[in-house]
Amino acid sequence: AKRLMQAGANSIKIEGGEWISKMASMLADRGIPVCAHMGLTPQAINRIGGNFVQGRNPEKHELIINEAKSLEKAGASLLLLECVPDGLTKLIMNEISIPVIGIGAGSSTDGQVMVVHDLLGISCLDKIPKFVKNFMEDSNSIQEALANYVKEVKSGNFPTEEHTFY
Repeated sequence: AKRLMQAGANSIKIEGGEWISKMASMLADRGIPVCAHMGLTPQAINRIGGNFVQGRNPEKHELIINEAKSLEKAGASLLLLECVPDGLTKLIMNEISIPVIGIGAGSSTDGQVMVVHDLLGISCLDKIPKFVKNFMEDSNSIQEALANYVKEVKSGNFPTEEHTFY
């Protein structure tokens, strides 16, 4: 983490739930900002059995909410929620005070992120995730596509229901 920060990183992103709390605390105690990544965590796809929406059943809601609270308490300064239902995102946001960034987590987050390849429609995935919108379709350049993405996120026009899990 020290080398990454010295190389210019603004924070360290770690994927997982409550089990990464000790690591988040250790980093935060040393002045390193931590982004906790919950929900669908790409580095754990093989462990969780593939790409699918996380926290769809009510039993998982309480677990995921408690994990988010634990990570905030441990010192995470930002939460990235990926591929979770909009209702769960809202519940989490009511329980924590740190900013929440979403990727496939509905429109009620504090901000949005999308993989640039997906945003530009050059994904190599066999199946494009529901939360992805190809901004190149209505753009004449990469710059215009990126500007349109930013504009739609800031204006609240993205993500729409079409790109949201319930």
